[in-house]
Amino acid sequence: MDALLTPWRRLQRFVLPLRCLLCGARGADGIDLCADCAAELPRNRSCCARCALPLATPAALCGECQRRLPPWDAAWAPFRYGWPLDRLESRYKFGADLAVGRVLSMLWQREPCPIRLPQLLLAVPLHHSRLRRRGYNQALELARSLARASGVPLHHDALLRRRSTAAQTELDAIARRRNVHGAFALREGMALPAHVAILDDVMTTGATLAECTRVLRRAGVQRVDVWALARAPSPRD
Repeated sequence: MDALLTPWRRLQRFVLPLRCLLCGARGADGIDLCADCAAELPRNRSCCARCALPLATPAALCGECQRRLPPWDAAWAPFRYGWPLDRLESRYKFGADLAVGRVLSMLWQREPCPIRLPQLLLAVPLHHSRLRRRGYNQALELARSLARASGVPLHHDALLRRRSTAAQTELDAIARRRNVHGAFALREGMALPAHVAILDDVMTTGATLAECTRVLRRAGVQRVDVWALARAPSPRD
């Protein structure tokens, strides 16, 4: 099948050449980003192993995790939320730019996973009202791509968002925790394996992922990891 698709892909690239979604230059390395813009993407390779918070030097536990240990076991966020990835993420999440979503998915697939792969991958769900307005769940679309690339099964509706919550963007850490408290539930009759990862597009304080993790813990999941495309730095930084 791949042999049959290759000529079509070559023709597609000839008719519709790759173009950088940031600067408009010719794309490189099979994606719609030029080499210069791709090189500027902030990788998150020096971080806390528990919450993926960007750090000057890697650590098993950052200061925040030492003060308040997150409910999950480990985190993977291959990028820091900063220029120019933040512009791409905003276009994907709020601008319905699915071409950007494909690029972000491909970039994530190319980053090595530093932790053991789970037995099942879940995505943070949207409330049905927000899903109707947006038309897609940005976390789920990223999860679909990661699941195919890694061979990890994905269950698209195991987690439910029971009530609509305010956007987390303008809330502080305490307000974020209150906002999502009790907002998630596991679908009735859902059986889960011992090791599950929950995926979101951006991790800021981790309040949403923590609340999802607690739901999975109550369901008997022994190990919960969190995956996010990008991790926001500490506000103090």
